[in-house]
Amino acid sequence: MPSDARDDAVLLDRDEWPLRWQRKLGLAPKDGMGLVRRAVFFATVAWLPLAVWAFLQGHALPGGIAEPLLTHFGINVRCLVAIPLLILAEGAALRTTVAMARQFVRNGLVTEAQRGAFAALLRDVARLRDSSLPWVVVLGLTLAWVLADPADPHNDALSWAVDGAGNLGFGAWWFAYVSRPIFSVLVLGWLWRIIVVFILFRRISKLDLDLVPTHPDRAAGLGFLERYPGAFALVTFAVAAVVGSGWAHDVVYHGERVESMIWPLALFTVVWTLLLLSPLLAFTPKLMATKRQALLDYGRMVGEQGRMVRRRWILGETAAQGEMLEPEGVGPVADAQALHDAVMRIRMAPIGKSALFAVLIPIVLPMLAVFAIQIPLKTMLIKILKLLA
Repeated sequence: MPSDARDDAVLLDRDEWPLRWQRKLGLAPKDGMGLVRRAVFFATVAWLPLAVWAFLQGHALPGGIAEPLLTHFGINVRCLVAIPLLILAEGAALRTTVAMARQFVRNGLVTEAQRGAFAALLRDVARLRDSSLPWVVVLGLTLAWVLADPADPHNDALSWAVDGAGNLGFGAWWFAYVSRPIFSVLVLGWLWRIIVVFILFRRISKLDLDLVPTHPDRAAGLGFLERYPGAFALVTFAVAAVVGSGWAHDVVYHGERVESMIWPLALFTVVWTLLLLSPLLAFTPKLMATKRQALLDYGRMVGEQGRMVRRRWILGETAAQGEMLEPEGVGPVADAQALHDAVMRIRMAPIGKSALFAVLIPIVLPMLAVFAIQIPLKTMLIKILKLLA
């Protein structure tokens, strides 16, 4: 096994507290993650009991009551789309995180002298990721949320589960105390994983990384980290789909105008984007320090070369020679200036268009479906293209 693979093998050995229990219950294999098996199981547990009850009560399909279960898009999307996606996303996130950790060594950012500290860092983060305390907190927060927002017959989301006497039936209780908590635990679990990635990147940034200020990725060689938001694309899509499907129900059945959702959508987009990109901001201090020092170093080099050129070609001092004036050295003045300009373009964080698109596209896709209810899709696309033009 290559040495860099040995360093990050500890990240591949995923043993989070929920996964340990699911392995004991047979929901996941002992030597794997069982993503598809678990996704199908939890989606079935979340949706099937309430769907069967609603069908037997005549509350599932249109015609029996004003707003049957199938018209509550938020509930169905939450159970049948979001829950399985939040589980399936674990595979992509794990693979991408391990690949990025490996790149630090393969790209030479972690020097041989730092390899031991880097391996120890990965082991510490893996232990933190697999500790049980954060998941106890997740369960506690979920329980507190359930108790603070109990099942209520006046809640529009549960109107399909109210009987003729105005009482909530089994379907409502199942959704409030089983389906919704499953979704909440999964979302909070992903928030914890984002925190873990932030801690991982923050600790890596404190190493004596061999950054390249003139690297064309404008991130001193850290540009490969832009792939990180893409690993959470399924998570982003799942959360946006739940939010959007709830809005879609309000538009179709309660006469809401999609224009009234523009500001809530903007707020959701900004908050989620900042949250998801926050781990990349962990490298901001390192990049800013690298840029400050490089501006001094390369500025001095450009100045020295410029003085040599002036003495040799303007003042005619034949003694003004040096490697910096030779083609095999730094090269012409333009090349030295290009290096300085590359330093000037170093970004505050390894965040570019690809990272932003990896966050925004999974948000936009479900929201397009919501806005298309009242605004023709062609009109929306034209407006979007005009904004991008």
